[in-house]
Amino acid sequence: MSSPHPSPKSLFSSGTCSSTETAEPSRSTVVTRLRAAGCVFAEDEAALLIAAAPTPDDLAALVERRTAGHPLEHVLGWAEFGGLRVAVDPGVFVPRRRTEFLLGQAVALGRRPPGRTGRTGRHIVAVDLCCGSGAVGAALAAALGGVELHACDIEPAAVRCARRNVAAAGGLVYEGDLFAPLPVHLQGRIDVLTANVPYVPTEEVGLLPPEAREHEPLVALDGGADGLDVLRRVTAAAPRWLAPGGHLLVETGERQAPRAVETFRRSGLVPRVATSDELYATVVIGTRPTDPARPTGTTDPTGTKTA
Repeated sequence: MSSPHPSPKSLFSSGTCSSTETAEPSRSTVVTRLRAAGCVFAEDEAALLIAAAPTPDDLAALVERRTAGHPLEHVLGWAEFGGLRVAVDPGVFVPRRRTEFLLGQAVALGRRPPGRTGRTGRHIVAVDLCCGSGAVGAALAAALGGVELHACDIEPAAVRCARRNVAAAGGLVYEGDLFAPLPVHLQGRIDVLTANVPYVPTEEVGLLPPEAREHEPLVALDGGADGLDVLRRVTAAAPRWLAPGGHLLVETGERQAPRAVETFRRSGLVPRVATSDELYATVVIGTRPTDPARPTGTTDPTGTKTA
């Protein structure tokens, strides 16, 4: 019985080559195989795979993995995010392009810290919760500079990957459930708290593309019955960890945003919603009031009316 895929050597080898000689990889052959496997951006992916492979046999192995359904980022070992090339290991959640919108919101808020932090020389304290590869934290620190960065995830593979990605910023990564592994001394000190929580409703996880369902951790995808289980847990605890005037940013689905806003408000945060039509992204931002008596429905210092 023949194998459904050619072996790495047979993919690019010519029958006229000797045992010590392998034909140069054909770009068109790679593109054809990727297209046959359903890769929409076959030309772009072929260029990346060819650039990543030092030998024809290595290229064949990369193409084999990609056509078998592995995420391109896992095959390459990296992803572009926020202007950085971040490591993405097999089994680690792949950072999405839409999450760059959350990053942009976090960077803007980090550049407008509460008055008590902006003029005293204290570093911005940032935490990347549910960090996955650590892409958001690494890119945030790179954009702001001088950030005291902490990150955590419940998945051991993600923690190992994130530690490599945040090393340049001197970031620390902890393994555990949400806030549980964070040092207690961070309570009341966090200026920017990003939480890329899972928000796919359980019954819709099966509708995700196979490369997500089969190669990314379920805990990074499944947000419970309505997709907001983890968001509720994060929001309930966040006010204890945020500095006065500090911000929590959570990515969610457009249809989930109204319930997420109400959850933020019930937790004592002043909520607002930011959206990007271009990236199809929705981010709910909650600010811990500097004045506990300040009502919602007022205008925050950025000029945005709160929900």
